[in-house]
Order: sequence, then C-alpha cells, then structure tokens
Amino acid sequence: MASFEDALLDNRVPGRLGDVRLRYDGGRLVGESLPPPWERRLLPGLCVGVAFGCTVGAAVLAGLEAGAVPAASVALAVLAALLVGLALRLESRLGRRRFVLHFRSESLRVERLAWTPGATRAELVPFDAVKAVHVVERPGPRYALVVEYAPEGEPARRAVLVEHVRPAEGETLRRVWRMLSNAFGLRGAGLAGG
Repeated sequence: MASFEDALLDNRVPGRLGDVRLRYDGGRLVGESLPPPWERRLLPGLCVGVAFGCTVGAAVLAGLEAGAVPAASVALAVLAALLVGLALRLESRLGRRRFVLHFRSESLRVERLAWTPGATRAELVPFDAVKAVHVVERPGPRYALVVEYAPEGEPARRAVLVEHVRPAEGETLRRVWRMLSNAFGLRGAGLAGG
C-alpha cells in the first residue's frame, strides 16, 4: 500500500496558493507566507522615526520653559506614544507564517508571530490532534485555509495556514484542502487529486 508521502510525490504540489509559497522537501510539505510589499515593511520604522522626533521635540519644549510643562510638550509625548503603539501593531501584522507537514513523524509544525515584534512561536501538532481543515471566506471575497486542532486535554485551537486566496485559485484551494485533509486522516475529503 502506497503511503501518503508517495502519493504526494506523484501529485505535483502547487507552487503558490494565496499568500503562501508551497514546496515539497524530502518527506516534508513546507508552506511559507510571502513577505509583504516593501512599503508595508517600512511603515513601522517610519512611525518609530516620527515618534523619536516627537520625543525630542517634547524634551526641547519642556527644557525651554522652566517650571511648568507646556501643553505642546505633553501633546508631542502622547503623539510619540501613540506612534510607537501603531508601529508595534503594524509590525505584528507583518509577521510571517510557516507550516511544515512532517510525514515520517506525522506532525504539523506551525510557526507564527508572538506578541513581541519579530519573535516567532512554534508549535508541534500531531496529525491525530487535527480535527478539521476549514476553508474560511474572508471579505473581498478572499479565502483562507485554517486548521483546527485540539492537543490532548486542551481546548480546540485554530491556525491560519494560507490567507488571501483569490476566487480564481478555487481549484488549487480545493486540491490543497483535500491533500491536507487526507494527510491528517480526516474523513469526507475524497482522494487528493481526484
């Protein structure tokens, strides 16, 4: 009886789906989200730069008037804090996702951005813990591929594997959904590629 890994070798993995680049790499299916456009990557740094300028301006204004702190200085300090908060929020949205299906160990490794900018968190999920693979409709219309899993003794969680799938990629989305469902041993997916 052929393994799922052998079936995957026979059925070519699509190179890209939505915002994720897919590749088969010796016993593993790897999906990595593409980096955002350069202008979106520059926004957090720009916010921090302007916040730094506001902070310097607030310090200069506070130093000019001895005794009382001028309202403009307080306003600049508040603006600087808001800009740093915005930069952190923008940075967290730039976080890339990665998932790896290890067929030999029958596990899914999911990596995603943690609450601090630039820090990633990885989680290893056994195939048996995966309960469903969902195609979720997003505004636009766009679609996402989401895996639902429940580690032993814990509540169910979800992880986004693929985001920003266009309606024109519907056939590829269905193929990847079927392939993942079969890999996890979920019923109702039919045969991958069939």
